[in-house]
Amino acid sequence: MAQLVVRDVEPEVKIRLKQRAQKRGHSMEAEVRAILRAAVAADEAPAEPLGTRLRNRFVKVGFDEPVRELRGQIAQPVDLDT
Repeated sequence: MAQLVVRDVEPEVKIRLKQRAQKRGHSMEAEVRAILRAAVAADEAPAEPLGTRLRNRFVKVGFDEPVRELRGQIAQPVDLDT
């Protein structure tokens, strides 16, 4: 296994890491390893399209229509004056 040394970690970050580790019953080292694994895995996982995420989020309230993906289009501001 490789070792990694991280210098100049802010005291508040260290305190919060320690608290997070304690909540999960891990050592601070184990918690940092879990965080790093999750960060790398998130980069590898394909992002779910926004329309799909929106539909999935609101499906419980009756939103079951397909949402068209608008990739590569320039967002237009909403005209609130009319």
